[in-house]
Parts: sequence; structure tokens; C-alpha cells
Amino acid sequence: MKVAYVFALPRAASYKLGKMILPQLEAGTHGVTVVGMFFFDDNTFVLRRGDPIGERLSRVAQEKGILLMMCDMCALERNLAEGEPRWCDAEGKGRATPAECRVKDTVPGVQVGCFPDLYAALAGNPPDQVITL
Repeated sequence: MKVAYVFALPRAASYKLGKMILPQLEAGTHGVTVVGMFFFDDNTFVLRRGDPIGERLSRVAQEKGILLMMCDMCALERNLAEGEPRWCDAEGKGRATPAECRVKDTVPGVQVGCFPDLYAALAGNPPDQVITL
């Protein structure tokens, strides 16, 4: 089975990912194939360059081909990206074409985007289930 994780709740990345999922991925005992992880709010902070969880996760993601993506608005707000929100403008209106938004000071392999970017990135290897933590 292939799964994608969405880290949306407080401490989901620092605790559930860092203390449970990541150690299992490193040991090869997680039991499913993880195809992607999407990070919201303060969960994006584990993806900062130098963060111990983020550094470990980056290595595992590169070895196993796991997509690491953080919400563009969340990343911009936390100074982990630069540019503009990809799919809405400053007034909150939707865009027909995406704006430029780039990761900043993150571990290797992290992307920044919104739902259309996530769907496109997972289209070639879609999960069977999406789990929100």
C-alpha cells in the first residue's frame, strides 16, 4: 500500500513524524510505501536546514523517493520560502497561473506549493491513502 502524510495538527511533524514514522522508515519497518509528505503551519519548521528531524528526513526521502512539500503560504509566513503565494494573490483571489515561490534555508529535496502542486507532484505515483496527522 502507498500512503501520503499531511502534517496539519500541532506537533505532528516534531512528535508523530520524528518519534514514530521517521525511525520506522529509517529501520525499514514502517510497513507501507510512503510516496509523499505535505507540511502545514508550524510543522514546516522541521524542514529547516540544520533541524535534526529534517536532516534525517531529507536523507530518507532522497533514498526512498518520498516527496517533501510544504504549504507555500505557511512557508512564506515562517520565512522558509520567498516569492509569492503560488495560486492566490495578495487579496486572496485565485490565480490562473502560479506565481514564483522558492524554498529558503530548508533541508535538501523540499518543495513548496499548494494543493494543485501537490496533486501534480503525486500524479505519477499516487497514494492509495492519505493520512492527516
